[in-house]
Amino acid sequence: MLGLLIRFVVSALALGLTSRLVHGFHAEGLWGLVQAAFVLGILNALIRPLILLLTLPVNLLTLGLFTFVINALLLKMASAAIPGFDVIGFWPAVWGSLLISVVAGLLNTFIGERMPPRTPGPGRDDAAKVINLENKGDNRWE
Repeated sequence: MLGLLIRFVVSALALGLTSRLVHGFHAEGLWGLVQAAFVLGILNALIRPLILLLTLPVNLLTLGLFTFVINALLLKMASAAIPGFDVIGFWPAVWGSLLISVVAGLLNTFIGERMPPRTPGPGRDDAAKVINLENKGDNRWE
């Protein structure tokens, strides 16, 4: 749950930075960024895998660069659904998707969720078990 919240905040920060740097990419206030991050998360989870599967031949021919076009289309879909979030034009959407990918990737690298190591406990399947075997001769081990 914490990882989901961290990714949501990172996505909102990336959208905020992109709205400041890319002309034609605009988010009105914090509420617009929160809504955009939420809708983009839903679109990326539900629609993006299907679109990537359907466009796999084109994506292979372009060596993965078509993914930026798909991300741009998802940004345009989100801007159509959210009143405080506007992406005006195709190229601002492409540059925005590129910048969001880079910024979110960098932030996830530096912030990344660190999970504590799991410690085996009594009755857990992942507990370490030691079996001592002795060679009894004639290739018999007990």
